[in-house]
Formats: sequence, structure tokens, C-alpha cells
Amino acid sequence: MKQVQNQNYQRQGGRAKASSACLGLRFAGWQLCAVACGDTPMKTPAGPLSHIKVLDLSRVLAGPWASQLLGDLGADVVKIERPEIGDETRHWGPPYLADGDGLPTSDAAYFFCCNRNKRSLTVDITKAEGQAIVRQLAAQSDVVLENFKVGGLATYGLDYTSLKAINPKLVYCSITGFGQDGPYADRAGYDFLIQGMGGLMSVTGRANGEDGAGPQKVGVALVDVLSGMYATVAIQAALAHRDLHGYRAGDGQHIDLALLDVLVACLANQSMNYLVSGKVPGRLGNGHPNIVPYQDFPTADGDMLLAIGNDGQFARFCEIAERREWISDARFSTNGARVKHRAELIPLLRQTTVMKTTAEWTALLESAAVACGPINDLAAVFADAQVKHRGLRFDMPHKSGSQVPQVANPINLSATPVDYRTAPPTLGQHTDAVLAGLGYDTQTIVRLRSAGVV
Repeated sequence: MKQVQNQNYQRQGGRAKASSACLGLRFAGWQLCAVACGDTPMKTPAGPLSHIKVLDLSRVLAGPWASQLLGDLGADVVKIERPEIGDETRHWGPPYLADGDGLPTSDAAYFFCCNRNKRSLTVDITKAEGQAIVRQLAAQSDVVLENFKVGGLATYGLDYTSLKAINPKLVYCSITGFGQDGPYADRAGYDFLIQGMGGLMSVTGRANGEDGAGPQKVGVALVDVLSGMYATVAIQAALAHRDLHGYRAGDGQHIDLALLDVLVACLANQSMNYLVSGKVPGRLGNGHPNIVPYQDFPTADGDMLLAIGNDGQFARFCEIAERREWISDARFSTNGARVKHRAELIPLLRQTTVMKTTAEWTALLESAAVACGPINDLAAVFADAQVKHRGLRFDMPHKSGSQVPQVANPINLSATPVDYRTAPPTLGQHTDAVLAGLGYDTQTIVRLRSAGVV
């Protein structure tokens, strides 16, 4: 499905038949006008969440990651941004997207990773009329998503308690660094900070005594991404609960999601290793605390990853590597023994793997169902045959006149597939259309814009 859609985008020569910047449809009071946007109306969304309206007050990564995922699944997402400034990630460059003439736009690549399938409405929520606009949208929404500091939106009457009073069925998701309560609740939370405080950096990086030893963060803002995914699951669970009772008054709820909570929950076997043994795990570089061999090894022309998950795989590796004596060696014959004798086995393996190239090892070991592979940079990733086959990279037509590259959603649903309807919007691209859908006439919109409300 992704490949078919991608071909559609390309065939339209900068305009996608199934994609545009607005819907030209009416959703329970949200009228989206193609004329106001100057874009071709797009098809009716048919995703599993096409009946859901999301009001997105979040910015940066965790919240926008969640709202993009909901949008990919068909939800109608309105993204609220500050006039003239917008989401902070619009400015987190270079690189910046080039327009149709090859000139840089004002939007950084970072913004484009998590903001497709949304309409951008600029509103100053510090102004009374701006707050009124957001409340009107909230009254018609199923979901509100925000990542302000604890209590930050109460000042503007946009907190859960205030919006619940006008829309009892609302699912309101708050994403913060440390949660709505506790001694750290008032602190700002950033992914980098949480990776350190939550323990991830303590188990990431080269082991003590190795070159480059010391704690390392993960190369992407992984806690934000995981938090966005948890938020999406929580929102859908809350919607399912609400809809189970047929929109009964009061069946909406508040979701309190904290980045620190998410990271601690996601430390998986490392957390359990500590809780069961009482021993604090350390850094092992690319090694695994519970499985050996399961790390990088040098080859004749570079490096490879070897991921041996059981004793049968290890025996097959030994046969191919012509080290059959290791199969019966009590130090190496079982995974438990290999973990215990890691320091003895790893140097022997390194002496062996340098005898063949990465491609030679990959071909030999894959034929024996022993997991191994290269360490690709991103250029190699997007050139990979499997990545291409799965359609994980595609282009969408952007209002600037260029094509914006996108990374596909990995969810593949057989009956209600992910739908790529609109590229990440320019700042305020849909302001007039959304306000018109709320009943604002042209004269009022002009006045609100001149007053800096929108």
C-alpha cells in the first residue's frame, strides 16, 4: 500500500491526487475549505481513527510524534502554533527544506519528522480571543494533546478541568518530564536529561577501561519517541473505554504521561537484572548483559554485528568458523557459560572474524540461520534493498513547491492502512480554513490577524 501511494505522489508531478493541504470536507462542525487554502481537496480519510478529531497543543517531539501517529491512522489533527514563531523545531536547523526553486525555506528538517497529516492554526493563547478559539475547537474534539509545564495551561483556562467542563467526553493527554505530581513535577524535562536521570546513559557507552569509555546518550531523542508511542496507546485505550459506554457523560479522562516514567519502564531486562540480583549493571559497549556473543566484531574490511541467541546458533557458527572445539568447550558450550567467560571468548572471536570480509560472513552465516549483518550509516539504510522494498522512504508534495522526504509509518494494517494525506504544514497554513469552519467570517479573521491573535 505504501508503495502504491508513493507512486501516486510521484505521478502527479508535485501535486498528489490523494493528498493536499486541506480536506474540503465537513467533520462535525469543522469545515475545511479548499478554496481558502488554495489547495486541491484530498480524499476522505478512511483510516481506523478517521472519526477522531485531535486538538494538538504540543510541540517539539514527544507530543507531535503521538499526534502524527494518530493522524497517520486517519485522525483529523489541528496543530496549534504560536503566531510568527511556531513549533520550536521549525528553527532547529540546518538543514532546512528547499523550496521549488532550490532555495532554503524557514522550516528545518527536524520539523518534518513528526508533523505530517496535520493542519497548522496559529493562535496566541495568552490573549482572551485566542483562548476562546482553542476552547471552541476543544468543545468539538475527541482528544487534546499538550506538553506544557504542570499547571501552565490553567492560567489560560485550557487545562483539563476547564475543558472537561465544556466537553465531558474529552480525552486529555498531558506529557511532561516528571508527571503531574511528585517532588520533580515543576521541573522542565528534556530527553537528554531524562536519559541521564532515568539510567539509560549508565548502560550505554564503552565499558570502563576501553577507549572512549564513559556514559553516552542514544543517538536520537529516544525517550521522546517512546513517550509519543506510549501516549498514542494511552489515548486509544481511553477512547476505547469512552466509546464502550456510548459517550456517556464523564467518560473522558486525563492521561498523565511522564518521560521519566516511560524510560524507567522501557529499561526492560536491565531493570530486572538489577531488581532480581541487586547488582547495578554497567556499560558493555555493544555487548549484551545476558547473551554472548551479541555485539560488533571486526572483519577483513570493516565490522559486522553477530547476534547469537541460543546454543544451536553458536554451534553452527563454530562449524562455519572452523572452531569446532568451542562447541564442546565447557567455558563456551552454553550461553550461561559464555556470559561467565565473556572476557576469554570475545578476543578469540575477534581473532577469527578478521579472517573474512563482512559480506563473506553475512553470506555464510545467513545460510546457516545465524543472525549477522553490517553496521549501516543512513545512506546505506535508505539504499538497502529491503528498506526500498518496504517503501520506508517516500516524498510528499509541499506547499513550497518542493517534495518533502518522509519516513513511512511502520504499521501495516490489512483493512485500514496508514494514509499519507498532507505534508507537514507551513506555519499557519490552515488558519483561515479552520476559523471559517468555526463560523468566523473573513472580516473577523482579518481583525484577529491584525491584532496578533492568529
